[in-house]
Amino acid sequence: MTDPAASKLPLPSELDQLPDRDTEETAEWAASLDAVTKAAGPHRAAYLMRRTLQHAEGVAGLDLPKLLETDYVNTIPTGAEPTVDGDEEMERRITAWNRWNAAAMVSRGAKHGVGGHIATFASAAWLYETGFNHFFRGKEADGSGDQLYIQGHASPGIYARAFLDGRLTEEHLDNFRQESGGKGIPSYPHPRRLPWLWEFPTVSMGLGPLSAIYQARFNRYLTNRGIKDVSNSHVWAFLGDGEMDEPESTAALALASREGLDNLTFVINCNLQRLDGPVRANFKIVQELEAQFRGAGWNVVKTLWGNAWDELFQLDTTGALVRRLREVPDAQVQTYQTRDAAYIREDFFGKDPALVEMAKLLSDDKILECFHLSRGGHEPRKVYAAYKAALEHKGAPTVILAQTVKGFTLGEGFASKNANHQMKKLSVDEFKTMRDLLGLPISDAQFADGKVPYGHPGADSPEVRYLQERRAALGGPAPARRVHPVGPLPAQSEKAFASFDKGSGTQSVATTMAFVRLMKDLIRDKETGKRWVPIVPDEARTFGMESLFPSLGIYSPKGQTYEPVDRDQLMYYREAKDGQILNEGITEAGSMADFIAASTSYSTHGETMIPFYIFYSMFGWQRTADQMWQLGDQLGKGFLVGATAGRTTLTGEGLQHADGHSPMIAATNPAALTYDPAFAYEVAAIVKDGLRRMYGENAEDVFYYLTVYNEPMPQPAKPEGVDEGIVRGLYRFNTGEGPADAPRIQLLSSGTAIHWALEAQKLLAAEWGVTADVWSATSWTELRRDALEADAALLRGEDRVPYVRQALEGAEGPVLAVSDYMRQVPDQIAQWVEQDYTSLGADGFGLSDTREAARRHFGVDAQSIVVAALAQLARRGEVPASAVKDARERYGL
Repeated sequence: MTDPAASKLPLPSELDQLPDRDTEETAEWAASLDAVTKAAGPHRAAYLMRRTLQHAEGVAGLDLPKLLETDYVNTIPTGAEPTVDGDEEMERRITAWNRWNAAAMVSRGAKHGVGGHIATFASAAWLYETGFNHFFRGKEADGSGDQLYIQGHASPGIYARAFLDGRLTEEHLDNFRQESGGKGIPSYPHPRRLPWLWEFPTVSMGLGPLSAIYQARFNRYLTNRGIKDVSNSHVWAFLGDGEMDEPESTAALALASREGLDNLTFVINCNLQRLDGPVRANFKIVQELEAQFRGAGWNVVKTLWGNAWDELFQLDTTGALVRRLREVPDAQVQTYQTRDAAYIREDFFGKDPALVEMAKLLSDDKILECFHLSRGGHEPRKVYAAYKAALEHKGAPTVILAQTVKGFTLGEGFASKNANHQMKKLSVDEFKTMRDLLGLPISDAQFADGKVPYGHPGADSPEVRYLQERRAALGGPAPARRVHPVGPLPAQSEKAFASFDKGSGTQSVATTMAFVRLMKDLIRDKETGKRWVPIVPDEARTFGMESLFPSLGIYSPKGQTYEPVDRDQLMYYREAKDGQILNEGITEAGSMADFIAASTSYSTHGETMIPFYIFYSMFGWQRTADQMWQLGDQLGKGFLVGATAGRTTLTGEGLQHADGHSPMIAATNPAALTYDPAFAYEVAAIVKDGLRRMYGENAEDVFYYLTVYNEPMPQPAKPEGVDEGIVRGLYRFNTGEGPADAPRIQLLSSGTAIHWALEAQKLLAAEWGVTADVWSATSWTELRRDALEADAALLRGEDRVPYVRQALEGAEGPVLAVSDYMRQVPDQIAQWVEQDYTSLGADGFGLSDTREAARRHFGVDAQSIVVAALAQLARRGEVPASAVKDARERYGL
């Protein structure tokens, strides 16, 4: 049998490994705790322990592990709240107008079937209004201001405020989610659709919090490197509690605390509801998030209860109320929101004798006020206190957990209902109830036609003047996006690009190495070199970038506090506070967030930066394509480089490393200009043209995706007159030589596949009497887009021939296209090629083997190209059908 006394012994812990210099004193402390527990109960003992820990940390300054969870109460007591600098009554009227117009806009839009979301802003209105009136800095002071990541579903409330301050009209509101006519406004924050208002796209949930962390980090990067002092900029990210389930939402919490990003605040709207129901039905999301953020090193401010709860907490002399609040699951809290006082008395207060006695002192109205209305996120003073505390806290980022009611002020039909995310409109009677609750001067007559009216106190009203004065004092309108007049970047040295024109001679060079060498030369440029932002997720040495470590330095806000193990080597690992390289560790998502912050610095801070992010092509687009869309939405610029590209060039790594599809995924993004260069001089020409298009006189809002390879090959000299073909997507690399009457075929190839095509060209001529021309297809996607534009021009009555057709005009024989990707990649251009067209590609799953064996497996090696070419010519009657069989047997296919 187990000794009952043994169950009371302390469990083994790390303390057993530390010397106890006075075991008797330790025993006395334990005995004192036992005595309190026996005399006053376990709750009193627990309280004293927590008070002791608080004193140890705050007064005695002892370095102790922190508790990860506190009681389900406000972090800032009512008595400690600072005085609000402003007119609270005026701000209540402004907020009322914004609540009304947000709901009216969505309800009116619902008649057109375009939908919209009402309940989110209804819950978060004061979280935004308090910030707009007191904290969020605009861009008219230093050009940067604060960066606001607005929760996507709250956009109607932001539009309503822009309507109140005169930046939007009724026509705009009436065209919510109806953009095709040219006067509409997008459903969610979208810089590409409304570039003067929205700065950050956020509705792809999880990307907002991740990007906010890296934006705050990039702000420090700009300051520490001396590009621009943006130390006054604060990043605010408004998030939903359900959104925190996305892995990206919490992926970089440790980074933010590790680097001490006290220029960052998360405001999580804890209305306890997801899109379809409770966030943590049987648990408590606030407590879970608190533990998660505290564990990651964040400062946590809980703003849960409104002033109506003060009386209840004062009556709680035993701690029973606090205990009950901690144990009630979130879904039951939602139920209280919809039930009467009798139910709450029985279910909430009836569980503990002390609470039963407390409830006897409370009226039904008081109970309903507390459980239906009084939440910390709905009271501007409490929100103000939380925001002020966040700005004053130094050394760590802050998260504010603000409890609200989803659908607040929208009436009983909305508040806390599981379906309220899908509810798009209120009835006229519900609007009249809402009007009365908000105290708005809107008459019944204004509903005469059954249409909900917009409300506005007038351009010269006290409300509008107050709103505009507050914003003027804070640096202008917000949110706002500004593209500062930074002008084009100076042209980079021609020498850096021209050095690739002569080729590599007998030396074999991979295009990955060629790209890195080009970057090294461009970063040395005295005018623009400092504006390059090299980004790599840990494997810099894989891509040959270790030579940049000592010269550029790896960015670290702490510099280098240790002596690197390779300090005596030429290419040692050097970290520096002003380091230029962002070496992110194993995180493609974090690296993309870096890229987005750097690529949009021209608008966020008025400082043009040129990021290049180099990564395993398989893991880049496969894992972070959603962020590539975010990049395009945010009008970012720069170079994404998919290294070790292709399905067969990365020897031995196998299926999960074999990229046969990234150009196809990239082709779906209209902002991505996708290139698959074959040679070093092509890489140089594409980068040169990219700098012109993205940073030149008529800068375009695009970004580049280049695939480069790790297979060392001799790099040929640049032929004459091919620059246009390189950037447009196709040019003839060489012309096959043979008898005039010999069968002829056109071999189109991209990337590393051109080497197989060149070998096939020799085999066809020497062994089969077939002449082949070899073309370099640097961009199948750009060829397709040009052809699509030509088709659209024809529909408009314009006579335009696609470039691919122009380039191949007069080329004899059929066309055979080949790449190291699935056939869909080269097949993008098939319908615009006038010649007979077929393709080869690496379709299916990758596998581990040598390059030669892998290419034979997928049927894309030189011999497979020869057989495919002969088959194509045989169908045309230009070679005997037997040639195809003979070739298969000869090559062992």
